[in-house]
Parts: sequence; structure tokens; C-alpha cells
Amino acid sequence: MKKFGAGKITIANVAILSLACRVVAFGVGGSIFALAQTAGAQSPPDDTARFLAGMPLPKNSPLAPLTTDAAWQEHSANFERAFAKLNTRQLQKLHIWEGQYFPESREHIPVAFYMFSGPDFLYVDQFFPKADVYILCGKESMGPPPDPLKTGNLGSALHNLEEAMNSSLRFSFFITKDMKVDLQSQELKGTLPILYVFLARADKSIKDVTFGSLSSGGEFQQSRPGSGGTPGVRIDYIDNHSGQQQTLYYFTTDISDGGISSSPGFLRFCEHFGIGCSFLKSSSYLMFEEGFKRIRDFILDHSKTIVQDDAGIPLAYCNRDKWNIRFFGNYIGPIEIFKQRYQPKLREIFEQSNPPPVEFNFGYRWDYKESHVIVATRS
Repeated sequence: MKKFGAGKITIANVAILSLACRVVAFGVGGSIFALAQTAGAQSPPDDTARFLAGMPLPKNSPLAPLTTDAAWQEHSANFERAFAKLNTRQLQKLHIWEGQYFPESREHIPVAFYMFSGPDFLYVDQFFPKADVYILCGKESMGPPPDPLKTGNLGSALHNLEEAMNSSLRFSFFITKDMKVDLQSQELKGTLPILYVFLARADKSIKDVTFGSLSSGGEFQQSRPGSGGTPGVRIDYIDNHSGQQQTLYYFTTDISDGGISSSPGFLRFCEHFGIGCSFLKSSSYLMFEEGFKRIRDFILDHSKTIVQDDAGIPLAYCNRDKWNIRFFGNYIGPIEIFKQRYQPKLREIFEQSNPPPVEFNFGYRWDYKESHVIVATRS
């Protein structure tokens, strides 16, 4: 059973090459190492990820001296406790459920799309761990390459990182307005530090990080952050358990119909990957609105499996002749803020079909007894 990083002491067996060698190997466009050439020495991103995740570092890491700081040691202890609770309360139960009801988790797939994700790599990796490529997006900025060596107040920065991740670790989703404040106010800005933590705690070794942007035709072009276009980051890593080489993309973009019309590169980039699987969770019921028709249609047209809660694609858009839909848990309707998105037909199906239970919370309902999972598979 794959656990999500509590108590891990495995040290990534990635040789730490000199900065000069990495710049030659990966070019001088948008890679973290190339940026470091002009900004001063910077630790390898895998070391940075482990440091931010509160995990042990190689003794010769540039960041190793900082692990003697009381602030980092407190941060490490806090994350050890938080991820241990997450494993016990959520992920162990999720894996038992997958073994019984979700064989798709064991399938190798070319791409997993996670629209409206923000930095929530945690759950798409749990449901679809064997994808070659993960494509995430949100309105949240990536921020600059996180660099603990240049962080003025380390204790404050690490505390803000914990605060930004608190709701995700406790309730399974990010509270957008709280995260926005936390990500803008800290020295470790943006979604990238959170993605780093999730990767490290999932026992991945980051090999390279490349900043770029998308052309209107959907080509990912290496570039410095802030260079224009649809900004994104590519993180190449290895799953230490399976040895699979995988890639995570995160883009800051607006995927409303209007946003896609003004910046079509993101959807065209996604189209290059063909048919994959999609994951939707706590997406504010945006695809209930006509202003999100294009992204809704894209998911339906480019997915062989969709995992979601009721906040994803409304049941009315899933043609039952084309989709085999499985239901798990309990649907009692949206939380108060989204009460207008109640689906009577969905409630009727849950009441009549007596679906298998889930023992982990999923979506906006923090109580697992009120949570549900919907799996749609193309017929």
C-alpha cells in the first residue's frame, strides 16, 4: 500500500550534479538551474522539495545546514504529524476502497487531466498513480522557484506554507480565499512550494523543473516566469516505488469560455495528449454554468474515465448510453454556499441504488459519512 509520506526516511538516490553541468544539460531557457546561473547558486529542486516537506536531506545538500534550525525542525514535526493523520484518516482507507472498487487505479494511462485543481496533486496521484503525464490548472500563480537559502524569515515562511496546506490536509480540498492570502503573503510564494511538498511526500524524486508558457497553438515553450503567454511549469520526476518516469504540468489560466477564447493555448495543449482520464473535485460547481461549456465538453470528449464529486459535471450532461456510471457513498446535496446546485435526480439514484460506502471524505463534505464518489467510464 502506497502511503503519502508520513515518516519516510528514504533519501532520493539522485546524484547532485554541479550547477554548471545541469545548465549545460538542460539549456539556459527557463530551467531552475539556468535561472540560478544569474541569481546565484540554488539547491537542486528535489532537495528543496524534501526540505519544504520536512523530510531528511542528503548530508551534502546545500540545504542540510538549515535543517538544524529550530524553525525547520518544528515544521518537520508538524508535517510528520499532519501527513501521518492524513494517511490514517484518509489515504489508507482510500487504497482499500480502490482495491475493491476502482481497478482503474492500477492501469497505466497516458494522461490525467485535473481541471480547476489548483496545487492539489495529492488526490489525482492517489486515484491515477500510473499516468505518464498529469495536467493541472488553476487561477493561482505558480510563484518564483522556491529558494529556502534566500528566505529572509524561514520560520514565518514555513508556517505560512503549513497554513496554505492546512485545509487540504484536513478536509481534502483547498479553501481558495484562504489559500490566496497565504500564497501571496509568504516568501515561498505561489503553488509551486505546495506541489513540491506533495511530490516529496508521495515518494517522488524531482529530476528537473522547467518554467515555460504556452503559445496560442498549444506549444510549451521554455521561458522565464513572467515572460507572457499562458504561464506554466513542467516538473519531471521519478516515482521511487515503481521507477516510472512521470511529468507534472501546472498552468495558471482561466478556463471559462471567455478565458479559453482569449487564451486558447491551454486547451490546444491538452488536445495534443488525446484521450486520458479526468479528475474533478471541489470545483465550485462551475461546470453547471453555461460559461464553462467548452471545458465541460473537452472533459467529456477526451476522457475514458472521469472521477468526480457532485461539484464536477452535472449528471444531466452524462449520456447514460455513452457512460457507465458507478456511485459510492452518500449524496445529501451541496454544502450551504452551493445549495442552488442540488441535483434531485442524483439524490434519487443514491437512494434507490444503495451504493457501497466510502470511509474517506471526498469533496466539500468533511464527514466521510456524507461524502460520495462518482466514477463514469465510457461505454
